[in-house]
Amino acid sequence: MAALAPALAAAAGRLQNESCFSTPGAGRQVQSWKIKAERAKKVEFIRTAEKLKAQLANIEKDKTGHLYNRKSDSRIEYRLLEELEHSMTVSRKMEKAKILQRLSKIQNNVKRLQQQLKDVKPTPEFVDKIKEMMEEIENAINAFKEEQRQIYQQLLKEEKAVINELNLFERKVELWALGSSTAEKVWKLPSARVTVDKTLENHLPEEVIEFEKFLQRTGGRQGGWDDYDHQNFLKIRTKYRGRLSYMDEALEYLSGRTKEDIEQHDKWYQEYVILHERKKESIKKWKEKQQQEKERNVKEKEKLEKMLKERRLQREEAQKQKTEEERKRKHAAVEVWKKQKVVAFAIDQTSQLKLEEKEKKQQKERQGHVKLLLERNTLQKKVKEELEKLENEKKEEAEKEGRKKIAAEEISKFQELDLHKLELRVLQKHTKETEKQEKEKRLAKLREKVDVRVTRDRSRLNRPSKAWEECSQETAPAAAEPLLRVSQRAVPAWRGGS
Repeated sequence: MAALAPALAAAAGRLQNESCFSTPGAGRQVQSWKIKAERAKKVEFIRTAEKLKAQLANIEKDKTGHLYNRKSDSRIEYRLLEELEHSMTVSRKMEKAKILQRLSKIQNNVKRLQQQLKDVKPTPEFVDKIKEMMEEIENAINAFKEEQRQIYQQLLKEEKAVINELNLFERKVELWALGSSTAEKVWKLPSARVTVDKTLENHLPEEVIEFEKFLQRTGGRQGGWDDYDHQNFLKIRTKYRGRLSYMDEALEYLSGRTKEDIEQHDKWYQEYVILHERKKESIKKWKEKQQQEKERNVKEKEKLEKMLKERRLQREEAQKQKTEEERKRKHAAVEVWKKQKVVAFAIDQTSQLKLEEKEKKQQKERQGHVKLLLERNTLQKKVKEELEKLENEKKEEAEKEGRKKIAAEEISKFQELDLHKLELRVLQKHTKETEKQEKEKRLAKLREKVDVRVTRDRSRLNRPSKAWEECSQETAPAAAEPLLRVSQRAVPAWRGGS
């Protein structure tokens, strides 16, 4: 079963995670930190399980080499152990197969639920079906976990019982080896002894000192027994409420203890309870006394604090008066300092005004000097400009004279050209007049030869011309043909013949 622990824990955790995440978006944000913590625990558990598995493999290897060796002298005795281990291994494998079968069944149910959730239908029947499947899976997982928890608890109890039996047998073997002289030292545990300091005996009640001496004398708070035997004794005695009928069951649970040992331990326990109750009563009275002492101290402390408070208030009042006087003194000093400051400020202002007046006077003098310099510079500039202006005028007059001479020369040239052109025009005009006279003469001669007299006929304007008549004659035969559209020019009214 110890070898199956890692596989069972991993499978249970995987199925639990699958059932938690089967519904999409169902509490993922709320359970994210829980999932991370579980994963960390799972990783640590798997790492520890791997270490234990390696240790178990080494132990089994050593056991097989020492116990089940065929050359060993105790081969016949160890054969029974080998057969028992073989039968337990077979049963363990069968149990493992059953557990894996149950886990696979739960896993198949989870996968089927996931397939159902891929095609969600918003109907009450579908919701009830999903709810029923989820409850079935959850019940199966919880039942599996509860069953495994009970199995593990039972195994832990059996392991503890086996360890106690092994420790008991080891002590018996040590007793056999050491002899009866050292047996009492083995049965009485040194860790259970209680020592009382001599300096504390004067400050503790008598009942407490008596109880501690009883513990020292009888072997501590367990009467010289180990913790396991003493706890089993208390459990059985409490079960039977102190009746002597518990003796038989006590002998079964307390292997290695005789009836006389149990009776002696019972007497010790009765005395232990009586002394312990006395100790509790004494401690209670001592606490009440301490409480009264504490209350009296508290009252005295309050009284002292009240007196100290009054003194503190008196000191504060005196300090306050002293502070007030100091404040007034400082205020008077500040007022004197302010007056001195005002006087010094007035003196500074007067000296500052004098300096400003002096600076203004100097500034005016500087400005007058600068003004004179500017006027002189301005006058010099004006004189210079007048001289430049006169020079420019002289230059312009000289240029004008030169241009006049050039213009006169050009005018004379142009006049000569004009006279020449004028003579040519006069000659051409005279030539044209001569030709015109000769032409008139020729025409006169022709008129004398041909006498043409033409009378005016005003009706001729209203008659069509020869060209129009010819055009009308050419287009007359074509008028008989049917025409959809005839394009012609518009004839004015005065040429229409009417």
